[in-house]
Amino acid sequence: MDAGIKERVAAVIEEIRPYLQADGGDIQLVEVEDDGTVKVRLRGACAGCPGAQMTLRNGVERKLKQDVPEV
Repeated sequence: MDAGIKERVAAVIEEIRPYLQADGGDIQLVEVEDDGTVKVRLRGACAGCPGAQMTLRNGVERKLKQDVPEV
């Protein structure tokens, strides 16, 4: 995967992070795979939250696809 894409993904994660931290959670970028798959790890309150899947789909995934369409 292009280093520029990884940097753009990391920038989006940094943009999202304060919103999750405000609720006692956090997000960590684990990897951007060659096929464009982005792997993240939810931490803190987000790790066991029943709404974590919704956060990932409606928040993180949507924002990543909007800002970095290659993923």
